[in-house]
Amino acid sequence: MASPFPERGLARIRQIWQQPVALALIGIALSGCSFDLGSLMPEKDKPQEAPKTATAESVVSAGNVSEAQTHTAKAQTLAKSGDTAAALDEYSRAVALDPYNAQALYGRALIYQGNNEHDSAIADFGAASGLNPQKAEPLLGRAISYLAVGKVKEAAADLDEASQADPHNAQVWTTRGQAYERLGDKTKAAASYNKAVTLRPRDDAARSGLARVGG
Repeated sequence: MASPFPERGLARIRQIWQQPVALALIGIALSGCSFDLGSLMPEKDKPQEAPKTATAESVVSAGNVSEAQTHTAKAQTLAKSGDTAAALDEYSRAVALDPYNAQALYGRALIYQGNNEHDSAIADFGAASGLNPQKAEPLLGRAISYLAVGKVKEAAADLDEASQADPHNAQVWTTRGQAYERLGDKTKAAASYNKAVTLRPRDDAARSGLARVGG
């Protein structure tokens, strides 16, 4: 699918180990639509009940869920057309109506990430992951933003989990290699890069990383 997000310049990164991270960040921000946002939907399309400890006021009505889905669909269309500002507004409306809308949270997180607003992206990726703990994409997204703000250990933890959730996701393994390379664990970095190259032989970032760590 064509990228919904226009290319945005990232800050100049001088250290060599940060270079592949920047590439990964660009990749996820620009190819957010390549992830199946539909897979982030709840198993049943029905009004979602609040947690048992929540107050009555926090229960999301069927009407709110439906309206939130309409705003989410509109946001996705706007994002595909390159109007990320309007898409962000629509995603925010959807989340305000239905805070359990994982699609809206994930889509908004990708836009925040593309804008280098990583704290906001981390919060939304985390919320989306909490609603879909078996999905690798929100974990990968949060890990990339963690790497961008220097929280490498947190990124590695997310990538460990993501690699278990989706062991065939080459981007997860490449980014995991970058995280462990930055942590100085060449063994785990090499293993991750090797896995990425096995899954995607033309992954230049993984191949370069593998050469750096001597795998």
